[in-house]
Amino acid sequence: MRDGADGVGKAASSPGSVREKPCVIAVDGSAASGKSTVGRKLAEKLGYPFLDTGLMYRAVTLVALERGLDIRDGSTLSRLAGSLVLEVAPPTPGSLETCAIGVDGVDVTAQLRRADVEEAVSLVSRVAGVREALVRQQREIAGRQPMVMAGRDIGTVVLPGADLKVYLDASISERARRRHSEFTEHGREVTRSIVLEDLRRRDQIDSERSVSPLRPADDAVVISTDGLTQDEVLRRVLRLVEDTS
Repeated sequence: MRDGADGVGKAASSPGSVREKPCVIAVDGSAASGKSTVGRKLAEKLGYPFLDTGLMYRAVTLVALERGLDIRDGSTLSRLAGSLVLEVAPPTPGSLETCAIGVDGVDVTAQLRRADVEEAVSLVSRVAGVREALVRQQREIAGRQPMVMAGRDIGTVVLPGADLKVYLDASISERARRRHSEFTEHGREVTRSIVLEDLRRRDQIDSERSVSPLRPADDAVVISTDGLTQDEVLRRVLRLVEDTS
């Protein structure tokens, strides 16, 4: 791979050479579009590490709330994000998460789905200084190894040189159904209507923020996942991997 500011690049090939599978794969999408689950399963199939970058933003949000910081104070949040050392590891046995997140040596994964974190994470993640601090760490992680990375700005900002970019989308009603099922699985009681309104709020924040707004990369393959099972989506992405190889 070539070196560059984004830390990744296309593998070189020559006539008659055996083409390798993509080294770095970006999976983006709106909230509850299935990007984390599909990304994790894709990584398992390829034997790659997987990183759900959304969990990193949740970790910063969690620490801010635990320390009683004002989540609308961008300067404070930026300093916090720049001071934290986030570790990424495979999920522990029995965990419902796609990877484990540590903050300064402490595993905080089990707290990342708290209701207060869920409510505040979009506000924290739209802060430019927070995104800059986490993007640096995300690029460093991807630069060390083959990687499947999922989030909302992986193909556009974090890894613009990724070998394959996929953007998963779904209608808001379908995403609300999925997110409600996810909450139920985690033991959180909430109505479908509340989930729907929260997704509308998060979509607005994500798409209208001035830094890294949610959108597909120009060279991303967009897959609408309405009516598709996770395995069906995975098979489509695996075909893209084969076509890219």
